Amino acid sequence: MLLLIGSFLFLLILGTPVAVSMAVASLAYLVIYGVAPDIIAAQRMIAGVESFPLIAVPFFILAGNLMNIAGVTGRIYKFALSLVGWMKGGLAQVNIIGSVVFSGMSGTALADAAGIGTIEIKAMKDHGYPVEAAVGVTAASATLGPIFPPSLPFVIYGMMANASIGALFMAGIIPGVVMTILMVLTVYIFAKRKGWGSDTPFELKQLLAASLEVVIVLAFPVAIYLLILAGMSVNIAVLIGLAVLVALDWYFDFSAVMALMTPVLLIGGMTMGWFTPTEAAVAAVLWSLFLGLVRYRTMTVRTLAKASFDTIETTASVLFIVTAASIFAWLLTVSQAAQLFSDFMFSLTDNWWTFLIIVNILLLVVGAFLDTIAAISILVPILMPVAARYGIDPVHLGVVITLNLMIGLLTPPVGMVLFVLSRISKLSVEKTTLAILPWMIPLFLALGLITFIPAITMWLPTQLGLIR
Repeated sequence: MLLLIGSFLFLLILGTPVAVSMAVASLAYLVIYGVAPDIIAAQRMIAGVESFPLIAVPFFILAGNLMNIAGVTGRIYKFALSLVGWMKGGLAQVNIIGSVVFSGMSGTALADAAGIGTIEIKAMKDHGYPVEAAVGVTAASATLGPIFPPSLPFVIYGMMANASIGALFMAGIIPGVVMTILMVLTVYIFAKRKGWGSDTPFELKQLLAASLEVVIVLAFPVAIYLLILAGMSVNIAVLIGLAVLVALDWYFDFSAVMALMTPVLLIGGMTMGWFTPTEAAVAAVLWSLFLGLVRYRTMTVRTLAKASFDTIETTASVLFIVTAASIFAWLLTVSQAAQLFSDFMFSLTDNWWTFLIIVNILLLVVGAFLDTIAAISILVPILMPVAARYGIDPVHLGVVITLNLMIGLLTPPVGMVLFVLSRISKLSVEKTTLAILPWMIPLFLALGLITFIPAITMWLPTQLGLIR
């Protein structure tokens, strides 16, 4: 075990990519100890990506890229500006609400930061906000992407932990709402202390228009339910509902109704059993193509090709990590690392609160050094058996792990969101880190609530019958 983990850490310190470090450490362990034939390495690596849920990975990445090139981010920003731009610290509030909406499409923090985050930071700077404030609130709100469904980390975690991805998606909704409320309150406090005013004049017409869009989106599932109660088949009811919605959007040219419908369609489709979480990723791509090619007509052959190549590049890096992590995780099991860690934890405490405190500290440290997908792939096989001994549900653990690793994306030395925002804002990494620090407060408050009040995570999937 010392050879396996030691060589992995040594290669990381040398600057070797995470996937290569795991693969080389695993091969060295197999060659030196001869625990299995060399061919087992290839078989385990192939088996690691022969998983139906992993098909969702390229499709969710593609959906996020397509949304960015379809002009959806600009429409979401305009909608959020009409809804909350008149409040104190208006553009900071817009930043948060925009991220909430965009999180229902992208599933990754990086897509949020690089997509709508670019628009939000520029707008806040143009309206006189300190660039540090713009960067801080953008970083905090970007963490919402993988918590609200759909979520790429939830897909990877569900595969590694053999947990229901649908249950994980539903489990993220209430924690996402809690995080949003805490961020909105933080902006309000900052606005009071620093004298931030509103950024757009209060116009009842604009507010009513934005509120009407929310009402229309919320009314859609209610209307479908009423049509089904009236005896109409589910498929016909949905087709009629979508036809009416598209007609209304085309006639009134709403700013974001169709974009707001994305999470409603995905969550509704999974809840009603129309498609699995994996198939929901394909539905997200089809809806993105409809918006870009048909409704908004903002996509071109060139932008589609760019989105496709970006997706191929990102997917290749993600699946390479998963492939290498599959054999690394298997060898951790063979070397009894999970059992040793479990026994060690139980020798320290038999209290699940204490265990989760230790897990949070571990994940916050690991998240600062490892990519999210790599961290999930390595740690889940070790933590799952221990969590089971403490009676912690895999779905609850999945949300806790994901939120910890999202915070890790904002911290040096390898936080990817940190570097993206540093590039966008043209601040040094050091100044970007300092700008983000105050906005860690709502994130840590949310982490504490979600960690130690399991009902926040478990209530909705339990009510929907996704877990018992």
